[in-house]
Parts: sequence; structure tokens; C-alpha cells
Amino acid sequence: MPPSASSRLASIDQLRGTVMLLMLLDHVRETFFLQYQVSDPMDAANVSPALFVCRLLAHLCAPVFVLLTGLSAWLYGQRQADPRRAIAAFLLKRGLFLVVLELTLVNFAWTFQFPPDTVYLQVIWAIGLSMIALAGLLWLPRPVLVVLAVALVVGHNLLDGVRVQGDGALAVLWKVLHQRDWIEVGPLSLRTSYPVLPWIGVIALGYLMAPWFAAGSDPERRRQRLLWAGLGALAAFALLRFANDYGDAPWQYQQTPLRTWMSVFNITKYPPSLQFLLLTLGVGLLLLRLYEWPPLARALRPLADIGAAPMFFYLLHLYVLKLLYLAALKTWGPTHGSLYALDSVAGLLLVACALAVVLYPPTRAFARFKARRRDLAWLRYL
Repeated sequence: MPPSASSRLASIDQLRGTVMLLMLLDHVRETFFLQYQVSDPMDAANVSPALFVCRLLAHLCAPVFVLLTGLSAWLYGQRQADPRRAIAAFLLKRGLFLVVLELTLVNFAWTFQFPPDTVYLQVIWAIGLSMIALAGLLWLPRPVLVVLAVALVVGHNLLDGVRVQGDGALAVLWKVLHQRDWIEVGPLSLRTSYPVLPWIGVIALGYLMAPWFAAGSDPERRRQRLLWAGLGALAAFALLRFANDYGDAPWQYQQTPLRTWMSVFNITKYPPSLQFLLLTLGVGLLLLRLYEWPPLARALRPLADIGAAPMFFYLLHLYVLKLLYLAALKTWGPTHGSLYALDSVAGLLLVACALAVVLYPPTRAFARFKARRRDLAWLRYL
């Protein structure tokens, strides 16, 4: 039986829910495992394999979420009288909302410092700026937008050697676009953790592939496109990675076969390299294809509940994690220097699983409230 329209849309929410749970695991690591910092790319010769796998899985989160943001924006527009104008307006308003959210509630959740002396411009910031950019770019003819999106994803590594110094207007612009660096604004330090140029290409690709999911589209053709696009991205990753020339830092032979394979999959996220995007988007597209299988869609319904209220889950988990950390530090005191930290990756997994169980009921309740109250326009932002 081919998937229905509801299963088509459920697959999107299930994939979004999947990456939210992987994000939860990664943020548990960033809260309770800071005694073992990981670089970007990681130190394949020394990082523990278990920690490497946790971080590698988390690499799926940002690319998949940005891709689905572009896809969902197009689907939103198809319910409006003037689709392109409605999409542009929604992207602009939602993008500005996310930028403000990153600078306020999200940054405070990480630091609990007010007023802050440091602001980290992370994934919500990058998604917001990408949405603002797409609000303008979607007016381009479709073939031009295709070329631009591919050029940004494939060609941005050609710009890796362009480095700027200082905090002049052009230097700040370049740091926002492609150079992970610090921007000093008076007493405030801004960290451009997520340079946005390649993310603009990714959100545009999501917008361009969205017609595959249009109401009345052929589900079998969509599944084939997802399959071949995913396999094609992974094949391109394999070719580029083993050529060891363009699109990321080279991999190197290590002391053991395991660590050599770790080096092969040791890809760069900040900014996301071409090989990073090929691997993560390829896996994401294959998961999206898999989630359209009806028996699996029914079994994974909880993922759809989380994916239907991603911003609510995101904000909730950040504040719960911070309060949980402060409570643990006050109760048991520092265990690693000035930090309270867990001793094993297994402990991280247990905490992440427990938090997923605790956070699921309020997220499901909010998702169902959001579905019932479509008359409340502000709910679309959560």
C-alpha cells in the first residue's frame, strides 16, 4: 500500500524527531562530559571510539534540520492563496524570530549569565539567517536557484583559504558567512560558531526538493527520488573522501584499522564541508525514504510527536539540562576539576534516554495543542 498524505508528512516529523533526540544526546555530552572536549574535526588518533560515534551521529542534526526547514516552508506556502509571497513573509518573520531567540533565551540557557559577556551564534542563529536569505532567493527563477544552491554546497570549500582579521564591516560579514571566529562589539564577544554560507545552500536544496512531497504527488516516484538522491550523495562522499583531495581535511592511516576508519569519517562541521554535507544529507534522505514505510511509520509515532514541536522541545531540553547540571553540581560537588561530569559514554546514553522519556509527554501535549489550535498563528513559530 503506498503511503498516504498523512504518512508522507509524518515521515518528515519522524525524521525531525530523530535528529532532535540525537541533538539531545550531543547536548548531554556538552553538559556532562566537558572534561573530554572534542575538536572539529576530531582527533581520530586519540578520541575514544564510543565518544567519536556519539559525536558522528550528532552530525546529522543540523544538516537534516536545515534541509527540512526549506522543505517545510514550501509545503506551508501551498496552503496559501499566494504561495511565494506567503513563504517569503513567513521565512522573513520566522528567521528574525530565531535570530532574536538565539541572542536571548537560547544563549541564556547555555550560560545563565545576564547580561552576557559572550554570545555564541549557533544553530538557531544559522537557521534564522538561512531563512532570511531564502526569503529573498526564492524569487529567483528555479534553474538559477538550483545552480546557486549547488554552488554554495559544492563550492564553498574553495573559499576556505580566505581569512580576515579585525572587526570592520567586511570582516564581520565574512565571519558570519564563512569564517568561524570571534567578533568584538564593545565589551561583548560574539562567536560565529555556525558560519552560514553553506547552510543557505542546504535550506535552498530543501526548498527545491519540496515539490516531491506536494499533495497529490506520486508517492512511488518520491520514494525513488529519495533513494537515488541519498545513494548518490553517499557515493559522491565516498569518491571524494577516498580521493582525499577536495571538500575536507584529508584522512590518514592510523595505528589500527578502527582508527583509520574513524579518520575516514572524521569530517568538518564548522563550517560544514562538502563531504560533511554529502554524508549527512545522504543518510538523512535515506532515513526519510525509510520512514515512509507504513509499518515503521506507525512504530515510530513518538518521533513524530517530538518532530511536530521541535522548537518547544529544543528550548525545554536546554533549560532542563542546565537546571539538572546545576542541581548535580550543588548536590555532589565537582568531580573533574571545577566540573560535575559523568565518567563514561554509557552514562551519557543513560541520561539522554532518561531525559527523552521525561521530555516526551510535555512535548507530545504541546504538539497536539498546536495541531488543534491552528487558528493561533504564533504557534507556527514553535
